[in-house]
Amino acid sequence: MIPFFNIKAENAPYAKKFTEELSLFLESGQYILGDAVTNFERQFAAFCGTDYCVGTSNGLDALRLIFEGYKSLGLIAEGDEVLVAAHTYIASVLAVVQANLTPVFVEPEDGSFGMDINEAQRLTSSKVKACLVVHLYGELVDVEAFQNFAQQHNLLLIEDAAQAHGAVNQKGIKAGALGDAAAFSFYPTKNIGALGDAGAVTTHDHNLERIIRQLQNYGSTKKNQHDLLGFNMRLDSLQARFLSSKLEVYPNQLKRRQEIAKRYLNEVNNPKLSLPKYLGDGSHVFHLFVVRVKDRKQFTNFLTRHNIGSLIHYPIPPHKQKSLKDFNNLSLPITELYHKEVVSIPLYPSLADEKITSIIEILNTY
Repeated sequence: MIPFFNIKAENAPYAKKFTEELSLFLESGQYILGDAVTNFERQFAAFCGTDYCVGTSNGLDALRLIFEGYKSLGLIAEGDEVLVAAHTYIASVLAVVQANLTPVFVEPEDGSFGMDINEAQRLTSSKVKACLVVHLYGELVDVEAFQNFAQQHNLLLIEDAAQAHGAVNQKGIKAGALGDAAAFSFYPTKNIGALGDAGAVTTHDHNLERIIRQLQNYGSTKKNQHDLLGFNMRLDSLQARFLSSKLEVYPNQLKRRQEIAKRYLNEVNNPKLSLPKYLGDGSHVFHLFVVRVKDRKQFTNFLTRHNIGSLIHYPIPPHKQKSLKDFNNLSLPITELYHKEVVSIPLYPSLADEKITSIIEILNTY
C-alpha cells in the first residue's frame, strides 16, 4: 500500500533533533512564549521576507487575529464585507464570520483553483473592505493582479498562505510578504509541519504586529492589565523549537516536492485526468497534488484496488456546510463542480522514486 501521506516517515529524519529540543525545552523552564518562540518568529520572518512574524496557536487563529487586529486599528468594522475564495477550506471563511465580518464568496477561475480576479471586481462594492486570497494547495494566486485590484479599491489584501510555505512569485517575493498580512498554518501535514497545532502571522506593518501580540495574549501588554478583549492564541514554545528545526532544511524538502510534481505532470498521460497547472517555477510548492476527474467515486475505488491512497480536499464547499447555513442558498457552480471532482494523490518528500513510478503507471491505466 502506498499511503496518501506518511507522517512517521516525514518526521523520522528529525527524531534526534526533536529529542534534543525537548531536553532543552525542559531545561529552559520557558514553557509559554520565551526565547524559542522569539527565535522562530525571527527565522520565519526572514524566510518569508517580512519585517514581522507573530507565532500563533494555529492557522485559523492567525487569520482571526489579522481581522481582529485590523478591527482594533479601525481599518475595518463589524459588518464590513470581505471577499473570500469560495473554493477553499472552511477555515478561511470561519475567520471572517467569527470576526463578525461578512464573507462575499468569489468563484475560482474556470480551469484554475485560484480566485477569479474578474469575479472579485464584479462583486466589489463600497461595503467591501478587504480581500482574502487563498494560495490553495500551495499555488500562488495572480498576486500582482490582486495587488493592483486592492490598491484600486483601497482594500486590505490578506493572504491565506496556510498551504503555501515558500511559494515565490516571478519578482522573488514569497507568500507571506505579498499582501498587507498573511496567515500560515503548521498543522502536522503541512509542508512545514509541527507535532501539534501551530500557526503564524507575517506582515510588514508594525502597528498590526503590535496589536496582534496584545490580542493573542488576553489583550494584555502588561501583566494583569488588559486593555483589549483578547484571546489565548499563542504559539506553543515546544512547537516553535520543532518548527525551527524543520525550517533549516525546508528548501531541500520543497525542491523534492516540486521534483515529484514535475514527474507527475510530465509522465501522467491520461485524458480522463485534469492535472494542475504549473509554470515550473517557484510559484507552486505542492502542499497537495490535486487532479480533477469526472467520476470521482470510480477513480478513488480504482486507486484503492491498486493500493494507492488518496484524499478529497474538500468534499463539501464552505457555503454548503451546515455551520454556514446563512449561505447555503448560494449558487456557485464552478466551486460546486470542483468540490465534486477534486482528488489528491500522494506527494511528499519521503515518497520513494519507485513508488512514484508505480503511481504514474497505474494512473495511466485508469
